[in-house]
Amino acid sequence: MFCNDHRESREMLVEINGILAEAMECFLQYVYTGKVKITTENVQYLFETSSLFQISVLRDACAKFLEEQLDPCNCLGIQRFADTHSLKTLFTKCKTFALQTFEDVSQHEEFLELDKDELIDYICSDELVIGKEEMVFEAVMRWVYRAVDLRRPLLHELLTHVRLPLLHPNYFVQTVEVDQLIQNSPECYQLLHEARRYHILGNEMMSPRTRPRRSTGYSEVIVVVGGCERVGGFNLPYTECYDPVTGEWKSLAKLPEFTKSEYAVCALRNDILVSGGRINSRDVWIYNSQLNIWIRVASLNKGRWRHKMAVLLGKVYVVGGYDGQSRLSSVECYDSFSNRWTEVAPLKEAVSSPAVTSCIGKLFVIGGGPDDNTCSDKVQSYDPETNSWLLRAAIPIAKRCITAVSLNNLIYVAGGLTKAVYCYDPVEDYWMHVQNTFSRQENCGMSVCNGKIYILGGRRENGEATDTVLCYDPATSIITGVAAMPRPVSYHGCVTIHRYNEKCFKL
Repeated sequence: MFCNDHRESREMLVEINGILAEAMECFLQYVYTGKVKITTENVQYLFETSSLFQISVLRDACAKFLEEQLDPCNCLGIQRFADTHSLKTLFTKCKTFALQTFEDVSQHEEFLELDKDELIDYICSDELVIGKEEMVFEAVMRWVYRAVDLRRPLLHELLTHVRLPLLHPNYFVQTVEVDQLIQNSPECYQLLHEARRYHILGNEMMSPRTRPRRSTGYSEVIVVVGGCERVGGFNLPYTECYDPVTGEWKSLAKLPEFTKSEYAVCALRNDILVSGGRINSRDVWIYNSQLNIWIRVASLNKGRWRHKMAVLLGKVYVVGGYDGQSRLSSVECYDSFSNRWTEVAPLKEAVSSPAVTSCIGKLFVIGGGPDDNTCSDKVQSYDPETNSWLLRAAIPIAKRCITAVSLNNLIYVAGGLTKAVYCYDPVEDYWMHVQNTFSRQENCGMSVCNGKIYILGGRRENGEATDTVLCYDPATSIITGVAAMPRPVSYHGCVTIHRYNEKCFKL
């Protein structure tokens, strides 16, 4: 400005706008002495002045000073300042600090001054550190009530990021449902309905809001039950869980008195059922995930193996199978409250080793073996309201020893010694091929966890089991190998539950 041929070099008085006198004084002191005292009062304008004059050493010193001042009462303000001035490192540290101290941060004035998008950025995060989800709900409602007329229209959008299904049922009834704003917001009713259904049905009902935040000590894990390593090999008694986020495997209570094979496994609420098995077993066991123990419950009416189980609207259905002589059309329904199995309408076609899952309020039985030599391409759909079966669009390949899961009102099928993963839309009654796995396998495990589909183990064409874990993301249609199982296994059960981690996240 002064040493080159600029206009200012010819003027007696140069006016510099937008800088406080105090800031200019501190800045000049630094320029001439190389020293300046940075304080909470001057750091902001000293930073802005050093940025304007491109004195990077002083600018960085101010940013470092702000990092050291982070506190629940000021971190959001410093984060906004960092965002304005493109200080990526400071911004990241502020956000991490606010996520880890959210309970304290949400009590301060700065929290109530967040805009909607800034608030959503925090409450949608899996990394949010809280003791329980109730704290997120209360923080959101405090924010809304701060400027209720202005923020009332935003309530539904905000509550879609609060995990209402994970609130304690008593709290949900006594606090959430009676809130006047929520009662007068019809668009929130669907979120309330989802939470009520989850309180009744448990993990049968999955959505982004049913996934626990890791800081609460809970995580969504895949439990692998039993299986065997090879044809004619020993049946394994192991029950082990896999956490896809950490990649860790942990051992749970072993299957009791278990030398059977080709049994069926499913999750009921947050527990696990195992039924039947070779030869003609009627035994049914429940794994209590809270106590980590297995409990024997009412036996099946008809012994079977090579059958499948699925949960539909809070009840367990045992479907088809083999009794050593013929395939079974028999279907039994278990009510855990009465501890009773009752016969319901039989399958239209008796099959063993089909894929079975529930979706949009109905049960779907896909493929399977009607006899020793043939495979079925039929899709049989059960409606519990009418206690009747209908045939739907056939699967593109006739296979047995396949597995199915449902996610986002679609059904995904893998196995049957094919590489293909097929997807079925039960509303449109339409099948499509979505992806290939890396090798052919059958009798693999399949489970939905954290919004993705995992395919675990299975038997290859040579009869040997595999220990691979594949992850299919429906959002991108990409399949990747993510882990190895503790041992190769096939004919095993795979389910997803919420598990409490003894070593939960702590600051």
